[in-house]
Amino acid sequence: MRSWHWPGVLSRSLAAVLGGYAVAALAATALALWLPTSRAEAVLTGTMLSFALYAGAVLWVFAAASALRAWVGLLLPAALLGALVWLGGGAG
Repeated sequence: MRSWHWPGVLSRSLAAVLGGYAVAALAATALALWLPTSRAEAVLTGTMLSFALYAGAVLWVFAAASALRAWVGLLLPAALLGALVWLGGGAG
């Protein structure tokens, strides 16, 4: 019997691309708002760290035990970072 793995791979791929981007973008914004440095340094630091976070998110998604755990592992930090951005006054 042939096993169908493509739905899990598709779900993980979407989590890596979309969820990883969301976590990285929210982290960059949160760091830009909350770091106690000048605005330019905070934005630069947040942007540079977001590349490492995105790579880490992609690795996490494909290392997680299941696709559901991968999504939850991205949604929880995204919710926390979203709350930090909201408390910091947003990106605008």
